[in-house]
Amino acid sequence: MTANLKRLIALLAVLTLIAAACGNGDDDDDNAGGVDNDTTTTEGDSGAETTEEAMEEEPAETTEAPDVTLGQGGSLLETVIERGTLKCGVSGAAVAFSFTQADGSVTGIDADYCRAVAAAVLGDAGAVEFVLLTAAERFTAIQTGDADVLFRSSTWTQSRDTDVGMDFGPTTYYDGQQLMARASDGFTGTSEVSEVDGAIVCTNAGTTTETNITELAGTLGISITLNTFEDFNQVVDAFISGACDVITTDGSGLVGRKAEQQPDDQDWVIFPPTPISKEPLGPVYGQNDSKWADAINWVVYATIIADEYGVGSADVDAALAGDAPEMVRLLGGEGELQSSMGLPADAFYQTISQVGNYSEIFEANLGPVGLFREGSANAPWTEGGLIYSPPAR
Repeated sequence: MTANLKRLIALLAVLTLIAAACGNGDDDDDNAGGVDNDTTTTEGDSGAETTEEAMEEEPAETTEAPDVTLGQGGSLLETVIERGTLKCGVSGAAVAFSFTQADGSVTGIDADYCRAVAAAVLGDAGAVEFVLLTAAERFTAIQTGDADVLFRSSTWTQSRDTDVGMDFGPTTYYDGQQLMARASDGFTGTSEVSEVDGAIVCTNAGTTTETNITELAGTLGISITLNTFEDFNQVVDAFISGACDVITTDGSGLVGRKAEQQPDDQDWVIFPPTPISKEPLGPVYGQNDSKWADAINWVVYATIIADEYGVGSADVDAALAGDAPEMVRLLGGEGELQSSMGLPADAFYQTISQVGNYSEIFEANLGPVGLFREGSANAPWTEGGLIYSPPAR
């Protein structure tokens, strides 16, 4: 038996164990059967059924082996290079993050980070196959090889980082869960969660959002009827039709939907002012492939470092010929480190020139719906925010 064959058998065994663990209690792999027609009442002081109890039922097992074929170097990086296309998992229904347009194109900050990775690894930001995934499908797609990486508004949590078998890259957007309701129902931007007592609340099935609102309702001692849908388009449609009193998801998602879909005769309000959770969003990929992880992570870091230097898509040639050693290295000049990572020397030159730096990506996609960096956790670290990169040296 060759060493390569032994490694492949070992890899399949590990992935099989991961897939089995995924069916044991992680909130993002349950309720995968479309619209959940069973309403769940959450009461803080009673023994009524909670969403967490309802999620104990495991999904059907699969006997199919993961469809993962690694390149000669044993890393997904070589596989993607050999294939010539990046399979990037996205939502396709998240306004300003990954949204499928009428012509079939996918736009948003997540979609642009898919393009940034393709530019670095393949030299072509257009060499992306967007794989549209529901919340329930996303992690399985990584395990089976249907997607190489997720940029799909996926929150970094302990269970996903361990039990589910995912690894997480740098946070590209710091978010937090909020709620949205109609002003005509008595809600305002300063309303508190306790005010939704007795309301019908709708959200995505199989998400941390579902768990967060359930746990908070129990802590506050309020009763809500929680209806869940697999697709957030369905959530918003139900809200517009009046089937839901309140909807909840990450605040950025609510801002985008309000901007795009609020009827002229309604006023939707987002509350509470301080989000009820921490939702760090960024790239997700399979565990134990450090070469692929390094490539993904440093694509994100490169956009942040370029932003710190004020180097955008129009400035890369001047920066490459400039006198800032870190930027020269990052763009493929003297002292570059990309070659030792298995990437082209000009990998991050391609990322910045073809897609842009962090500010360009952020402002192009999130600015139009009213999301801004200033004063938020997504401001640069030099301005009190959390967007920060290790040095390129």
